[in-house]
Amino acid sequence: MKTFTLIFTAAVIALQSCGMKTAPDSTATANLVGHSETKVLRHPEWAANATIYEVNIRQHTPEGTFAAFERDLPRLDSMGVDILWLMPIHPIGELNRKGSRGSYYSVRDYKGVNPEFGNIEDFKRLVRNAHARGMKVIIDWVANHTSFDAVWTQQHIDWYTLDTAGKPIPPVADWSDVADLNYDKPEMRRAMIDAMKYWVNDCDIDGFRCDVAMMVPTDFWDDTRSALDSIKPVFMLAEAEMKEHHLKAFDMSYSWEFNGLMNDIAAKKKSLNDIDTYLAKQDTAFPKNAYRMTFTTNHDENTWNGTGNERLGKARQVFDVLAFTLTGMPLVYSGQEGGEQYADGKPHRYRFFDKDTINWNGYKFQDFYGKLLNAHKNNKALWNGEHGGKAKRIKTSNDDIIYAFSRKVDNNEVVVLLNFSDKPQKIDFVEDLPSGDFLSIFNNQTFSIYSRGDVKLPAYGYQVFVK
Repeated sequence: MKTFTLIFTAAVIALQSCGMKTAPDSTATANLVGHSETKVLRHPEWAANATIYEVNIRQHTPEGTFAAFERDLPRLDSMGVDILWLMPIHPIGELNRKGSRGSYYSVRDYKGVNPEFGNIEDFKRLVRNAHARGMKVIIDWVANHTSFDAVWTQQHIDWYTLDTAGKPIPPVADWSDVADLNYDKPEMRRAMIDAMKYWVNDCDIDGFRCDVAMMVPTDFWDDTRSALDSIKPVFMLAEAEMKEHHLKAFDMSYSWEFNGLMNDIAAKKKSLNDIDTYLAKQDTAFPKNAYRMTFTTNHDENTWNGTGNERLGKARQVFDVLAFTLTGMPLVYSGQEGGEQYADGKPHRYRFFDKDTINWNGYKFQDFYGKLLNAHKNNKALWNGEHGGKAKRIKTSNDDIIYAFSRKVDNNEVVVLLNFSDKPQKIDFVEDLPSGDFLSIFNNQTFSIYSRGDVKLPAYGYQVFVK
């Protein structure tokens, strides 16, 4: 046991300086609150162990174009990225525009391309080249509203929610640059589905991330999924946390609650034991094979709530490891590999309505995220939904600052050890650890883990062992 302790500690201290497999498709049943033995939708086979990357085309490169981003495909491929989620690529409205370039989410034409990014042929080439690498492309879809000068406002004003004067109104007062759509209009619904089918048919995209999906009727999403799957199996991500979405329409939803929990733990408003409560809740809140997206940052968090370092402090990478291994499909956002910082180390919150190129800072965290993403892809215990293993807490004598857990499927297993304190910690385990030979994903060394004993982690230390 002493040998294990010394080797393990050296490995973690060193860390601080720091083939795609497919699973059979499945249609599972799950007991939901209010739903008994309800069949859930069929996921694309390739999504079982997929990872996802959110692409902010405007800020990703100095040029801010599809062609410039395309040059980054080899790097992202090597990192272990499977799904490229592109923030809205459509022309942006000018009426009531915010900032110099406007919000991506103020869509002027659902079948058009923002000239800031290039043209439709540039986009199709990006999709083809991503597919050639085995990567999938989904685009952000804003079904709840359009810009006030959208094509539809000129042709079908009755498709909108109108005030007493017959003028479109925003869905939320602060969203003054967008006009609310009226889903009581069957013609509008048909036109929306037709526009989505265009991108699958003509551009061969692989699905959609659906903005504020909870503000659009679920039956619309159900009809949309059926229409799209008639063309090809698609992948659908809901910006929402609703169990009903997973029954017929969406493969994956946001783990917003888990993100908020991590922020609260960092702010000492909640404890590590609240993670166990969260996991127990998910067992009944969502279908068994529902995919959940886990993250420490995204475009909303970065711009409006602060960078990962601002919210999570010096434990940022510890929370990253937790988010990428505990449950769900891990997300990386454009610029996360550089630490969301300016060259001088100050936090970089990307401006939402203006050009604000990412400072990549030599991609100093690319290797860190790449090892986590590739572990997710290659070890079945970390796969998505019902394909992955359920997290089991490993109790220690200092559970208030240490979070340890394992996940297992068949002969695939992971052990994750996390120190959330600012001091080195000796961990005394009060129950058996998984035993056997494990590989550290961070230094590629093999360790023999025994059933009992103690280990040491440095301040904000972490380790992920896979078998």
